[in-house]
Amino acid sequence: MILTTHALVGAALGKYVSNPAMQILILIPLHYTLDIFRHGEYLNKQSTFKDTTWKVTLDLFIGGAIILLAIYAKNISPAISISMITGTIISMFPDLLTVLYWKLNFKFLKKIYQFHQFVHGRFADGSPERAWTMRNAANDILFSAIAIMLLFL
Repeated sequence: MILTTHALVGAALGKYVSNPAMQILILIPLHYTLDIFRHGEYLNKQSTFKDTTWKVTLDLFIGGAIILLAIYAKNISPAISISMITGTIISMFPDLLTVLYWKLNFKFLKKIYQFHQFVHGRFADGSPERAWTMRNAANDILFSAIAIMLLFL
């Protein structure tokens, strides 16, 4: 899944679950569960740091803008807004750990990286099922749309 999808799902859950410990218990497994579904990846092992930086920045901006729009449009209280932002960060955390291992080679994160790759396992890196196409983005769109509906309820 792209970061926007994970961010929106985390914010939607954070809107309804304010306890950070509960968010961790729900969102970390949910992150990996979402990653089981077929989805496109805009990064691969050949991506350079320059490629990675602008794509991740754009991805984070889009997710953040939608979340901030929901907070503003629904006049969400500061306490719930903080819970939503906490959920957003928790939901994206496994991808941060993966990038830290992948790009900076932090050895202590190797098992987490391997587990993340295992979750994606049925669709190998570079396979057509991981290409950035509309067909592969369908699950991202579906999960993001559900999260957006929950954010704007």
